[in-house]
Parts: sequence; C-alpha cells; structure tokens
Amino acid sequence: MKFEELSLDPKLADNISKMGFADCTPIQEQSIPTILEGKDLAGLAQTGTGKTGAFLIPLIERILRTESDDKTRAFENWQKRHCVLVLVPTRELAEQVKEACEMLIAGTDLTCVSVYGGTAYDKQKSALKNGVEFVIATPGRLIDLYKDNSFDPGQVRAIVFDEADRMFDMGFKDDMKFILRRVPKDRQFLVYSATLNFEVLNTAYQFGAEPVEVSISRDQAKAENVKDYIYHVGQDEKAQFLLSVIKKYKPNQAIIFSNFKHSVERLAVFLSRNDCPALGISSLLSQAQRNRVMEQFRTENKMNILTATDVAARGLDILGVDLVINYDLPDDAENYVHRIGRTGRANQEGIAISLVSDRDVEALQRIEEFTGGKLEVQWLEEGELITDFKPLPDEREFRSFSRPQQGKSAGGRSTSAPNKRRSNGPGGERSRDSRPDRPKQDQRPRPARTEEGRTQSASGSKPERSEHRDRKRGRRGAPKDQKDLSKSSGKAAASPNPKASSKPNVAKKSSKNGSASKKKAQRFEPGKYGSKKSDSSASSPGIGKKVSGFLKKLFQ
Repeated sequence: MKFEELSLDPKLADNISKMGFADCTPIQEQSIPTILEGKDLAGLAQTGTGKTGAFLIPLIERILRTESDDKTRAFENWQKRHCVLVLVPTRELAEQVKEACEMLIAGTDLTCVSVYGGTAYDKQKSALKNGVEFVIATPGRLIDLYKDNSFDPGQVRAIVFDEADRMFDMGFKDDMKFILRRVPKDRQFLVYSATLNFEVLNTAYQFGAEPVEVSISRDQAKAENVKDYIYHVGQDEKAQFLLSVIKKYKPNQAIIFSNFKHSVERLAVFLSRNDCPALGISSLLSQAQRNRVMEQFRTENKMNILTATDVAARGLDILGVDLVINYDLPDDAENYVHRIGRTGRANQEGIAISLVSDRDVEALQRIEEFTGGKLEVQWLEEGELITDFKPLPDEREFRSFSRPQQGKSAGGRSTSAPNKRRSNGPGGERSRDSRPDRPKQDQRPRPARTEEGRTQSASGSKPERSEHRDRKRGRRGAPKDQKDLSKSSGKAAASPNPKASSKPNVAKKSSKNGSASKKKAQRFEPGKYGSKKSDSSASSPGIGKKVSGFLKKLFQ
C-alpha cells in the first residue's frame, strides 16, 4: 500500500514524501487504518520496520482533521489543551521520536516536546505550560512534572507505549500503572514493540483497553535482511577477535555491545589506541555527554564505531550501521533481537557477529531457543587474525583515567601525596630560611613522657585528661604509680593550695581562669568518694560470687 491511498492531510502527505517514503511497511499498512478509526492497538513487529511512523502518522492525521471540515477521523471534542502522550524507556529514544515527529508536523500548527531526566526542568515546564500536541517522555521525569503540577494527565486523549516490554524490564511497570490510573478512561491506547509479552497485554486489559492485535512475522523474531554469526573464542581472546573482525569487514558504521557499563570506555580506548576511533555511551555519562556522543556518531566523520550497553539497543534508528558486534551475549534473549536490529534497517543488509566464550554458553542456549534455530558458526583465517596490537587496558590502568588531577578535588582539598615536599630550598629540600615568619606566642611546656609511655604534667601529677579517661572507662582508684608518688611526697602532695600542683604558667592566667581551675579541682576524683574502707589484705568478692549468693538466697 502507498501513502497516497490513505488520503492523508496534504501537509502531512507532503512531509512524508520529503522524508523519502512512498510505500507503507507491513506494520504501517495494518496499523494506520485501525488507528484512524479510533481503536486501541497492540503492534508486534521486527526492529527497523517503521513502528514509529505506524503510530505517529495516524495520530497526526486525527489531530489535523479536528481543524478541517471533514471530522470523520478526528478526535472527539478535541480542545487546545489536549495532547497525545508517547512513553518511551530511554532518553535517546525519546529524542529520536521527537525528531521524527518534528519532521512529520513541519508546516503545521502542531508542536511537540521531549521530556526526560538529565536536563533542566524550566524548558520542559514552559513548553507544557504553553500547550503542546505531542509529549514524548520517559516515565520518571513525567511523574516528577505531574507532582509539580506542570503536567495534567487529564488532558491526554491518546497514550502510546513504545518498546513497552523494555519499560517493564527496566522497572517502569509501577510508573506505567501510576500514569494509566490518571489519564481518562476513554483515551486511545496504543502499544508497540518487537517482543510483546503477556504481562504488557495483561496491563492493557487491566485498565480497560481492548487492543486489536497486529502481529508481523510473530514466528520470526529476527529481521530477514540481518545475517548473524558467532565466533567461539576464549574470554581473554575477545579483544583480539574484536579488532580482527573490524579490520576484516571495514564497516561504514558499527555498534559494539557490552553487558557492563565499565567495559564500554575500556573498549573505546582499546579500539582508539589501535587506529579504530571509537566512542562510548552508557549510563555513566551525563545526558549532555550522551547527546554529544550520539550526534558525533550520526555525522559522517572518523568516529564510526560506537561502544554501548543496552541503553542503545532499543529503538535507535541509524541507517548507516552495517555491523553489530556482541562483545558479551545478553542474558535476556529478547535483548539479542533488539541489539542486532540496530543494523539492516529500512530494508538494508546488515551483519551481526557475537563473540561467544565459556561464560556465554548459557546465554547462547537461551537465544537459540528464542529465535528457534542454531546460529551459524564462523572462523577467522590465520592471516585475518591480528597479532600485533596494543592490549586491552586492565581495570587498574583504566581507573587512572578517571581519577581527579592532583591539586584540588571536587571538595576543594588538595589531592597531592602527603609525603611530597616542596623544592623551594637548595637540593630540592625546603630550606629553613624560606619558611614564613610566624608571630611568636607564649609556648607552654609540653608534658613529659614516662617510661611506660604515659604523659604526665610538669609537676609529676597525673593530668586531668587521664583522670577523665579513667572515669570514662570505669576504673576506680588512682593508678599504682600515682599512689607511690603520693606516699613519697607526703603532705606536700596534698597541699590545700591548688596553685602548688598546677602548671607553671597558671600564674599568668586571669582571675577568671583561676576560678575555673578551682572548679576543676572540685571535680570528682576516682576512689575519693563512695569507696568502702577495708584492709589491704582483704580482697572484695567478685561479681560472680555476689550473683551466686543472691541466687541462693532467692531460691531458699
């Protein structure tokens, strides 16, 4: 079917032809007439078959019909504040859907906005306040704007879940239900994905939707124009085979998928060191950095290799990608289908290669069960395997790239080594004369240190801090060395004058400090109060004897 046969609005039909599309894809041919009738729909189709256009084109047509005389396809009671809500799992997919929507509504009065995290709220709030017809959002940021009274779900006339199963896998199930509870019940409900599961459809029925199921090649999960192969390699040989495969196929653009976000940058550095410029994208990057990476990868330049996690496996439409490499096989078999779907888009040919080690055997079994067939095994010839290359940086070496530079860290403290000395003086050592002059102050004598390593005051008595520590630890009585010292000193140690046992600089203190020292002298001293007088030969009974005696009396 051609788009001319759908009798679309002239402006919309002109925009479609400018984008270079004349014939409908199978999913578009079956979806557009159903959506134009205002029915709910659940679309299942392979990746790269035009699912985004399958729901954007009919929804734009329905809004444009509200302003024309022929309102057979138009939304009922459409008002200025009404909108269409499109929910997507990732920020990159939200931006891509927004770009497609902008091209389709060019020359009309319709507007659209993308709403996702990692960016400022002000621009998104102002767009929603002025009123837009299409809101393309991720669930988390949309709920934040709803709680901030910047978005009214009661104005939604149609809701679309793009890559709905991925949103369930990413933990957005509760957020999806939260939004569905607050949109009108008479809204149009659309859900699209390459792998729809029962849980997604069950949620649709739970909230009153009656979707017409449209399935394109349900029995064939992979696209026909994508050829996928596997290479059996050792885990330590993956980097060598990765470089050899890229040198062999010499792709126009390639995407390399890894299961671990910390491996993405390592692979990008490894390829760049071996004359294969690469970029890395993962959740470790900020949104501005992710947008910049995708913009560089889309443009024609030397950066034609992208290393990524599954954040780039859903919905990204980059026509120039002709090679996909799975450095690690995904644990979920559905993610394998979405990964290899980044190539072979728009009826172009694509190649997908997976490097399988002993750690990927179980994942390979799940993938073959899901796709319904064995994956073809290939080998590299001896001359095709590169032996002279710079190795993959290990984790310890790679962590040094992300360390803050010496100087001041984010908190403002110096991060230089503590033992590093300045070389202001001759011979690299800091000279004594180069030190800044400090104002001279009255220096108090430092307490002497006994043979046992304990600090005592200049007068020989135990310092007050030690007494406080003894009280805190539950010790009673003065230490043995302090008792001997008091016996030898006689009555001189028990002099009523508090200044006799104070430090030498006590005389220089004011009267206020003198009164404070008197209060210190009146503090509790361990062993002075509350201790029973007993013969030195008699030993107090232990706590165990006291308890046993109490129990005997109790049970007698």
